[in-house]
Amino acid sequence: MHYKQKYAFLLIFLVIFLFVINYNFLDKSLEGFFEESESGFVERVIDGDTIVVNSTSVRLLGINCPEKGEKYYEEAKDFLEKEVLNKTVELKFGNERYDRYGRLLAYVFLDEKNVNLELVEKGFANFYFPSGKDVYYNDFEKAWENCLNSNVNLCEKSQNICRNCIGLKEFNFEKDVLVFYNNCSFDCDLTGWGIKDEGRKNFVFSEFVLNPFLEVKIIVGNGKDNSTTLFWKGEDYVWTKTGDSLFLRDDEGRLVLWESY
Repeated sequence: MHYKQKYAFLLIFLVIFLFVINYNFLDKSLEGFFEESESGFVERVIDGDTIVVNSTSVRLLGINCPEKGEKYYEEAKDFLEKEVLNKTVELKFGNERYDRYGRLLAYVFLDEKNVNLELVEKGFANFYFPSGKDVYYNDFEKAWENCLNSNVNLCEKSQNICRNCIGLKEFNFEKDVLVFYNNCSFDCDLTGWGIKDEGRKNFVFSEFVLNPFLEVKIIVGNGKDNSTTLFWKGEDYVWTKTGDSLFLRDDEGRLVLWESY
């Protein structure tokens, strides 16, 4: 009996010890064992976040690249082509296998390197988790922070005179309400500035000046704009409740601020 008690205490101690010292390590170690994967040949690169593997369209998980006509669209596509075109890659799948367009959803690995992650770190994509954060989320958040430190491409910081004037006072993602304020003693012309989520939803300021020490509220829905309230029209909702990010960019597409939840 004494031996069994001693063994049980030792086992409990080891379990607690492993979780305390490095839960993330255990999580990562088990990740490769449980997740599904398959290999395939990349026949075509459609854009920065979509490829064709074994005649199947694959949407890269965890990222969102600029659309055609947007800044860095071509650069993202070119980078991806150089990385994976005409090469055999490994596809690792998440919780959802297909998107609403029927595309396969996957993380693309080449020689054990996460190509999706590379696109974020190089500033050709922002991280994007519409179905909720998964085991790779922290890696992508870190890649974005590295991109910001490098100040490249989508992470390039604004040089606009109002870059340090405009602050985010309220980010109510549950009610789809934003409040920005101007903390400088001069007008800030926000015409052409844009607000974007992690995905495709985009709001552009149209001929709008924010006066000194005043606020502007942006509400998702239809209504009449005025000097203090603007409406994000054409959307039922913007912010994904499982987690999302806000990116504010100036009229040259450079980053003013961002915030995630």
